[in-house]
Amino acid sequence: MRLLNEGGPVMYIILALLLLTLFFIVKAFLSKVKDETYSKKMIGLAVDTSLLSLVIGCFGSLMAIISLFDMVQALGETRPDLFAGSLKVALLTITFGLLSFAIGRVGILIYKWSFKTEVES
Repeated sequence: MRLLNEGGPVMYIILALLLLTLFFIVKAFLSKVKDETYSKKMIGLAVDTSLLSLVIGCFGSLMAIISLFDMVQALGETRPDLFAGSLKVALLTITFGLLSFAIGRVGILIYKWSFKTEVES
């Protein structure tokens, strides 16, 4: 929770996207037997939300780096602790975005692996 707060508001957007991705994956698994079309739609949404979490993480990282350089430009020179703190925020957002993307992709991979393939004769 501490890291979530330190990463700024972008972290909460990524968290919401991660939860949405997991929700779509669970819905896809639950509806796989009943309605395959709906299940594939849910997996498609999981793919999109997991990718969006990665993109938002990169965006948050770039915004933190831009604000870091704005601070350096405004102060002329900066203290190492301020510089390191800003870099930490930049790395937290991209790391959480990558983690969210990886978790979603593992769930999607397990879903796709669970389908039985037909053997061609």
